[in-house]
Amino acid sequence: MTAVVIDGKAFAAKVRAQVAAHVARLREEQGLTPGLAVVLVGEDPASQVYVRNKHASTIEVGMASFEHRLPAETSEADLLALVKSLNADPKVHGILVQLPLPSHLNSELIINSIDPAKDVDGFHISNVGLLGTGQKSMVPCTPLGCLMMLRDHHGKLAGLNAVVVGRSNIVGKPMAQLLLGDSCTVTIAHSRTKDLAEVCRRADILVAAVGRPEMITGEMVKPGATVIDVGINRIERDGKAKLVGDVHYASAAEVAGAITPVPGGVGPMTIACLLANTLTACCRANGLAEPEGLTA
Repeated sequence: MTAVVIDGKAFAAKVRAQVAAHVARLREEQGLTPGLAVVLVGEDPASQVYVRNKHASTIEVGMASFEHRLPAETSEADLLALVKSLNADPKVHGILVQLPLPSHLNSELIINSIDPAKDVDGFHISNVGLLGTGQKSMVPCTPLGCLMMLRDHHGKLAGLNAVVVGRSNIVGKPMAQLLLGDSCTVTIAHSRTKDLAEVCRRADILVAAVGRPEMITGEMVKPGATVIDVGINRIERDGKAKLVGDVHYASAAEVAGAITPVPGGVGPMTIACLLANTLTACCRANGLAEPEGLTA
């Protein structure tokens, strides 16, 4: 068996096109332009790349982009004041504070100061609680992207056995909640799960989000299963830097029915879903119908 490759790059392009079309209609029919504010504190190289990509993608789909780049020594009071001003700004529908923050800043305090309705990362404790109780919320971008790809590949997910390897607040836990919402039977596993291989082999849907390079091998995959690899790990192999996922791709692809590659799988969906969340936040703020197919 050779797995179908789920092309996240192509799927993300389709999502961005949907967002752009909806944004154009909002501007034409309602005089509204969704706005995304991104706050970057410090000069972390990876964060700078992410913020630059988010800005470019926001402009590409016709949204307004508000960048706030602050020095690493910015005080907590000053950062909270900025967030408060963005909460009150009607032109801003989504707010993202780029993580990680410098060590002197309390990340939880900052994230929970964002208006939950503008929390397009879905990290605010109110959104976490709403998602966990099956209510309307802002959903974390990476799990939302995974869900979109699974729905596209399978159609209905009801009744499928899903195993999520990883229990982070950013991916593992919300991914499990989303799969429960689509009536999957869900198991959350992790690095300390007893007989992890056996647990994984029960999965019709296997989501790897554990942060360990190539931890999930082909022998841990049920024949025909759909494997979603959220991991992105930089390793050195044969003297060269290489990006790999949490799944050993070559061996898993021989067994799985479908699989996401790394790079080019889940990664591109994260920014696409950030744009979708900003659009959703704008529609909700103005009492308009939410964009079809772009929410959980």
